[in-house]
Amino acid sequence: MGRSAAIACFVVLGVPGFATVLSARPARVGQLTARLDIEFHDPQRITLRLPGDTRDSTFWYLLYKVTNNTGNDVQFFPSFRLVTNTLAVREGGAFISPSVYGAISARHKREYPFFTLPDKVTGLLLQGAENARSSAAIFLPFDPQADSFTIYISGLSDEIHRVSNPAFDAGREESQDNPRSFILRRTLAIVYDLPGDPRTRSFAKPIRRNRKWTLR
Repeated sequence: MGRSAAIACFVVLGVPGFATVLSARPARVGQLTARLDIEFHDPQRITLRLPGDTRDSTFWYLLYKVTNNTGNDVQFFPSFRLVTNTLAVREGGAFISPSVYGAISARHKREYPFFTLPDKVTGLLLQGAENARSSAAIFLPFDPQADSFTIYISGLSDEIHRVSNPAFDAGREESQDNPRSFILRRTLAIVYDLPGDPRTRSFAKPIRRNRKWTLR
């Protein structure tokens, strides 16, 4: 389980399908005013039997710790999204039982004695290492045909850009389905490969390919 070096940031996340938009020249609409430091462990699985179930369930999770060394107290609202190369999308924390967080907390209590639920991580983040917050982004399992996936993290950088929508139809009224422009946010993208074939991939350890910042 590799641990990343601390990295600086503050808002992230994205929606698939903006590749053509990203080729446009962005117009800055917000100045970068805050940068948070994040440490994370590469994704791993946990298997347990949830209350009321008769069969075990397996989940992916990414442990993280965020520290505010910006010099100011800031609002922190993280978001996590996992997207596979087969275009399956899993939102971190969606449809996850509290029992899963409890099992992860128990597994890592020595490394993360102050592990907390995601709703306790959000909100005002005070400065300093003593106020760092630790939690996990948990994802439902995905297609075993997928041999790679990317985790997008938001809430670390407040850098935003406005780009024109190349598909905007000027002959139609501007609407949610026909936006004139998009707001893109600075996003941390962590790309992983899953070796093996569909029969063995459910046991494979993900290999981190790269980590980069993007606009989504």
